[in-house]
Amino acid sequence: MHNAPLIIIDDIADWQPYHPSQSIISAADYIQQAGKHRGPIINLCGDLSYLSTGYYVSLLAEARSQRALPSVSAINDLANLSHYQLFRSDDTKILNRFVAQHQPENTKHVRLLLCFGRTAYPELEDLARHTFEAYPCPLLEVEFSFEGRWHLNAIRNRALSDLSDDEQTLFGESLEYFSKRVWRKARSRKEYRYDMAILHDPNERIPTSDKKALQKFIRAARENDIDAELITAADFNRLLEFDALFIRETTRINHYTYHFAKKAEANGLVVIDHPDSILRCANKVFLNEMLEKNKIPKPRTELLVMGNNIDYAAIGERFGYPVVLKIPDGSFSIGVEKARDDEEFQRVAEELFLTSTILLVQEFLPTDFDWRIGVINNRAIYACKYLMARNHWQIYNHSSETSRGKSGGFEYFGVHQVPKEVVKIALQATRLVGDGLYGVDIKETTNGPVIIEINDNPSIDSGVEDGYLGDELYRIIMDDFLRRIED
Repeated sequence: MHNAPLIIIDDIADWQPYHPSQSIISAADYIQQAGKHRGPIINLCGDLSYLSTGYYVSLLAEARSQRALPSVSAINDLANLSHYQLFRSDDTKILNRFVAQHQPENTKHVRLLLCFGRTAYPELEDLARHTFEAYPCPLLEVEFSFEGRWHLNAIRNRALSDLSDDEQTLFGESLEYFSKRVWRKARSRKEYRYDMAILHDPNERIPTSDKKALQKFIRAARENDIDAELITAADFNRLLEFDALFIRETTRINHYTYHFAKKAEANGLVVIDHPDSILRCANKVFLNEMLEKNKIPKPRTELLVMGNNIDYAAIGERFGYPVVLKIPDGSFSIGVEKARDDEEFQRVAEELFLTSTILLVQEFLPTDFDWRIGVINNRAIYACKYLMARNHWQIYNHSSETSRGKSGGFEYFGVHQVPKEVVKIALQATRLVGDGLYGVDIKETTNGPVIIEINDNPSIDSGVEDGYLGDELYRIIMDDFLRRIED
């Protein structure tokens, strides 16, 4: 198994408690044996400080095109905890339960050993995994302090030689589990030249692609010499196995979809949605300013800032009722409300201000449908009419009884069948965002078409967006991926 990980330690004697292995080498030997090893490395050096031997091990591994755990980037993140913390959830509830069960009363500090994202306490499994995903390092000691809630106080590398008997057992089991799951035996270099990860969430309430569409993407990728594989949030540490990342779930900034995109971009993968596209499309305030500056038609819009003395009556008079209120980062019509008078306007605004300090107020443009123009690399590739939900003013009616919310019907068209002005402003708008895959929502009004929204992760479902082109739509998108990979 030529691709087995090479384990690098300070001193061969440190490996005595574990099974003998041919894959163990001292840091000094590894540094001097340039180019001899090709597989990934696990760096277990005790000191990872800047320019230490451990630091140089990971640095040289990356220079030799070997995957290193931890990477130099992860080592730097560990060292800079006081300057910035990578994304972390609030673990107060979990830690309160843990302390009540395992620690003396009134404990204010919790210290944990994490081995490859695993810990000795099953109830802290998610916390351990999330920490490892943020700071991928084989042996981590994390310390939490309680100051009204639990905060990550310190995170540091642990030396293999410092582990107690119980900790050695945890380390040995975790290494074996990790090696089987992540450093898998190299897939026989089969007929495909490239590998693609398609990130999706099988439990997403309104997925951006249904199961059938995902399988069509996989087939189209393989026709283009790309072996595509569905991955989920749990596969963050596998990302560097691939040449490209295709995100097929709803993207948000403060969300793992953005972290996947950033990691992919930083490591030279071709990625759609590109992080810049997520940043630009995820926030309606940004889009409104961008469209305004570039004189691209859109609904009349003003920003409401929480804390300002807002004259709701004056705004209502300027716009005329009803008005539409939006939070900046909603999707699928979530966080979009309508107000019919001054009183409702103020009440709805105050409710939405609970989730955002800035809101958008827009003129109400009633239409029976929205156009959706699909664009990739500045080329329009599909067109749909999304009809409004029955007895509702939006495509999605989230007050519906069903768990998914009711959506309206749809009609599909060839791009050539769409009014030219609609396609033209869709392309004008997406050129300002990037060259990725976008869905542009447009309303036709008496004054011409206006942009409602630009989606960086547009829905592509079988029988809907692919209704006109069929399988050719998936081929067009995968052709574009292949071009980007080979550029």
